[in-house]
Amino acid sequence: MKDLLVRARLRFVYKRIVPPDVQAVLRRLGLHGHQAFVVGGCVRDLVIGNKPQDWDVTTDARPEEVIRIFERTVPSGVKHGTVTVLTSARPVEVTTYRIDVDYSDYRHPDKVVYTRDLREDLARRDLTINAMALGASGELVDPYGGLRDLELKVIRAVGDPAERFREDALRMMRAVRFSAQLAMIIEPATMAAIKAQANLLRHVSAERVRDEFNKILLSPAPAASLEVLRETGLLVVFLPELLEGVGFEQNVHHAFTVWEHTLIAVDTIPAALPLRLAALLHDVAKPRTLTVIAGERHFYDHENLGAGMARSILRRLKYDNGTIERVTHLIRHHMALHLSPQMKDSAVRRLIARVGLDNIRDLLELRRADRMGSGKKPGPVSQGTLRLLNRIERVLKEDSAFGLKDLAIDGNDVMRVSGMKPGPAVGRILRQLFEEVLETPELNRRELLEARARELSGTEEAPLGERL
Repeated sequence: MKDLLVRARLRFVYKRIVPPDVQAVLRRLGLHGHQAFVVGGCVRDLVIGNKPQDWDVTTDARPEEVIRIFERTVPSGVKHGTVTVLTSARPVEVTTYRIDVDYSDYRHPDKVVYTRDLREDLARRDLTINAMALGASGELVDPYGGLRDLELKVIRAVGDPAERFREDALRMMRAVRFSAQLAMIIEPATMAAIKAQANLLRHVSAERVRDEFNKILLSPAPAASLEVLRETGLLVVFLPELLEGVGFEQNVHHAFTVWEHTLIAVDTIPAALPLRLAALLHDVAKPRTLTVIAGERHFYDHENLGAGMARSILRRLKYDNGTIERVTHLIRHHMALHLSPQMKDSAVRRLIARVGLDNIRDLLELRRADRMGSGKKPGPVSQGTLRLLNRIERVLKEDSAFGLKDLAIDGNDVMRVSGMKPGPAVGRILRQLFEEVLETPELNRRELLEARARELSGTEEAPLGERL
């Protein structure tokens, strides 16, 4: 009965939800005697009530026929039967019904064979929930039970799952990703096939794996899917360092192993990619830094070693430099937001300068997630962190300098008052001035810093060529 209601709803909402330009593509193909359907992810999203981001069309028209029918086209993937139709509103990919033949690289078909049978085209797709098509009158074509699986919240491969994953090993990551995004479970046969063939993921480029992994991390509750990645053997292929924390006990301050602690931290932190990556990797070095003293387990300097390990991992997975720098910075300083009883205001200013004022909020989120993952510590933050935040707030009201850009003078001023030429010596003087201002904020006045710059330039051991 529910299937009938969904099908009826799709017919009712078709003209309101499917964009007019996409409808026009279907109609024009139909007027020329061809079958045409929107297909794949957009149909899945329509069924579950989400707004589709992309609209793909499948048809029995051959690529050359599509090019002849539409005025503006791009042969974007004509080798595999895809032509992009340029409508007034958007580009629409139109792909001929096809059968994929052989996948020697475990990623792309060696060749494609065109067919006139929509069912054969849908049979080559990865998951049942992505193997549905919607026609120009809103009729749903669902030969492999995608609608039923959406209702049951089950991820199921189309046909033989082992064959689907041998064709394209990235489909294993996609199965986990859709289970994460849609809160669905992977059915036993599909799960067994992933476990049996997880090693094939080594044939997939790091960029493709990274993109699927990002979507898993940014899902509403990623911990369960991280555990699926571990259980299936996919995680060991692209992020084996994390497995060192599985079963690895911590100390009296933690109720959970490093792996369990990490899962809780990732689930707890807000869904921003740098934060989730930092939570995932913040304790990656703990197993490598274990020291036992008088029976107590310690992990000295794990934050610095962890930042280095994270850098290597993120480079291997081809993350951009901005993400790498941000994540490693958060990991290196993830234990910084704690006030020691002996900390003076100058030490607080140095801490702000070291971690960066713009990073305080993210470090606080990471601190909260880390604490929530301990299983023993009450409240989202410690008293020491609360005291430090109060001190930071007070120090900020003093309008202090927290970076070289906050000094009342710059390098041009130093050269003007000292007679020095551009060079490393100017930078050394600025850094010295900055250190003195951190200690005594009242010194951050132009006339005082210029006088001090003259004084320092007289003792600066700079090459003669750096002076006029």
